[in-house]
Amino acid sequence: MPVHRAGHYYPIMRLLLVEDEVNVASFIKRGLNEEGYDVDVAFDGMMGLRFYDSKKYDVVILDLNLPKINGFDLCREIKENDSTQPVLLLTALDSINDKEKGFGSGADDYLVKPFEFRELVLRLKALGRRVTSFDESGRNLSVADLVLQTGARVVTRAGKRINLTSREYALLEYLMLNAGKIVSRVDIAEKVWDIRFDTNTNVIDVYINYLRKKIDAGQPHKLLHTVIGMGYMLKE
Repeated sequence: MPVHRAGHYYPIMRLLLVEDEVNVASFIKRGLNEEGYDVDVAFDGMMGLRFYDSKKYDVVILDLNLPKINGFDLCREIKENDSTQPVLLLTALDSINDKEKGFGSGADDYLVKPFEFRELVLRLKALGRRVTSFDESGRNLSVADLVLQTGARVVTRAGKRINLTSREYALLEYLMLNAGKIVSRVDIAEKVWDIRFDTNTNVIDVYINYLRKKIDAGQPHKLLHTVIGMGYMLKE
């Protein structure tokens, strides 16, 4: 479950597993779910790329011998899009040349099959801590002239400070971390508010409207967009 601490909302880690062997993928997903991780599974490289393009993941786990797009190329594609995205290669290829090629494609870690499941969990936790410490280090998130300083919890647009409530701030932070991607109402309810989504409530729409008025009112270029039937997107 997401954790609320000092006004921040920390969701459970969301993982993307790209593994073409169905039984292996099922085993890994089940084990990671039991450890409290939220796992999406893709069975080929092309499907994995589509998943990656549609959501924000804390860690991507890749097999190397994948149909359509192999793991080396998929890792390279992901890293070219976002060099900070943690990628763990999980593969039966165990030669030093394979490892050299894997790390050369941008991978952050390399685990050889067969593996101890506990070791996989420990490596994922290590990669997750690396991301968390980076996010809490006071870096700036920005979309056009909208800037969010994570350390100071200060939001400005075109240099003018915007005052937000804790809930509005948490919502904006989540949208900015997923900038350029569609975020559904279910995602917002579960990852920001820590509630199961109730289709009869309009609380998400209400807070989106609050936020839109604060960051877009009077601005020539609107940043917060509604994608009809799908959710919301923050983009230039």
